[in-house]
Amino acid sequence: MAITKVTANVLADNSVTQAKLADDAVGAAELASNAVVAASIADNAISYAKLGAEFTTAAALSGTAVDWATAAVFTKTLSGNTTLTFSNASTGMVIDLVITGNHTLTLPASVKEITGTYDGTVGNLIQIVSTNGNTEQWATISQEATS
Repeated sequence: MAITKVTANVLADNSVTQAKLADDAVGAAELASNAVVAASIADNAISYAKLGAEFTTAAALSGTAVDWATAAVFTKTLSGNTTLTFSNASTGMVIDLVITGNHTLTLPASVKEITGTYDGTVGNLIQIVSTNGNTEQWATISQEATS
């Protein structure tokens, strides 16, 4: 029996459909490390559920280190004067800090404040965008409305 090498010329367009492939038939072991590139991903094909924790998670800060790769929203109630530090900020990332506590809050030197001032007597939303990785971020500070 002759064996025919399967090439693009042998397969008709659309001859292999998703219905013909078993679930998990092609896994990471079968793909070359560069097989899936941005051009291979259809527009609007990535759902919210597939986004990383740095875009979908809220986390309470127990210390002063803000790791941008772990959450999108960080909450903290200050129990004393606090200086935050940042790590893993990538250009274009945005985080939100929801901070309360009537103490002094100091942001890293890499942060440029656009508008607003921290007010520890009310809740504060501090939105920060990284414009140059860990070296430059811009922040806006807003307070919750009081009656």
